[in-house]
Amino acid sequence: MASACCSYWFALYFVISVTLGIVAISTAVYSACKNSAQEEIAPPPITHDLSVNASNALRKAGFTFMAEILHHSPPFFLPPQNSTLFAIKDSSIKNNTLPQFLLKNLLLYHTSTSKFSFKELLNMSSFTCIPTHFREKNAAITKVDPKKRSIEINNVLITNPDIFLGDQLAIHGVLAPFTSLHPRGVLDYIRSSPCRFNSNSSSSITFDESNGIDWNKVVKILSSKGYASFSIALHSVLDGLKKDWVSLNSSTIFAPPELALVAYPSTLLLDRAVRIHILPQRYGYKELAALPVRTLLNTLMPDDDLEIDVVLDFMSRVVISGVEIVAPDMFSSEKFVVHGISRAFKMAELTAA
Repeated sequence: MASACCSYWFALYFVISVTLGIVAISTAVYSACKNSAQEEIAPPPITHDLSVNASNALRKAGFTFMAEILHHSPPFFLPPQNSTLFAIKDSSIKNNTLPQFLLKNLLLYHTSTSKFSFKELLNMSSFTCIPTHFREKNAAITKVDPKKRSIEINNVLITNPDIFLGDQLAIHGVLAPFTSLHPRGVLDYIRSSPCRFNSNSSSSITFDESNGIDWNKVVKILSSKGYASFSIALHSVLDGLKKDWVSLNSSTIFAPPELALVAYPSTLLLDRAVRIHILPQRYGYKELAALPVRTLLNTLMPDDDLEIDVVLDFMSRVVISGVEIVAPDMFSSEKFVVHGISRAFKMAELTAA
């Protein structure tokens, strides 16, 4: 009886041991496969020698803070291979109080998933997408002037082009961060910048239109609020607008009480007249009032900017390009806001086209 009992427990012990062994082996194999897959998906970082060379180039250009990050980066931050780092000037970031994980997120947002020389960036058009390594968010070229060799990304000027150009990494110096440095704002404020699909660029990205702006809803809102002529004009150019701005996921619409449709005999002129009243970024009235005078506001027409003329808090008055906002936040949603303005923006180049 005792012998049978011992045999039973021995058999049970043997089965348990074998089972645990199989589980351990399976777990090890799964972990190895998982790590292998992750290594295939995640691009490898640049080599240490390359980071040292890039760090030296940054230090010579006066970007000591970014140079120190690259020099002492592992395991904190090291750009992946075949990427572009937009280094932030010391004056804009050196004395920041961001926690390390937020600083790393900021650096990832300033690292493109592709390597671009300054010459290649100059060949891109305004509002071309620049994909980054921060949660698949993108920055955007907001202004480019090949003749002046001037480029702005997220309205921030590239001040030091081609600080470093290697086979695996390009570095350009920028005047300021592409987004807010507020401790809470770095995560909350970093969003994909509105940008235009570029079929000639493999680096451009697009968004599902279902996640964008419901322009038909905007048309109906404008009509119901008494802005019939602008509503009609917007509706007539919607096809072209949607085609050119497939990635637009936030917007500010300045609605004039009247838009003289007869003043724009061609569809092209009417299209430009409408786009000059729309910004590819959402600004509530308080946000506009907080902007300094002379701030330029990019519109859906590249190089046709609006400008903050007057901000009088005590009168709750904001004037943009000589036109006053008379019905602020007339309609506001998460993705777009409509402000009523006193009259249509006058742009001389529209009638001269």
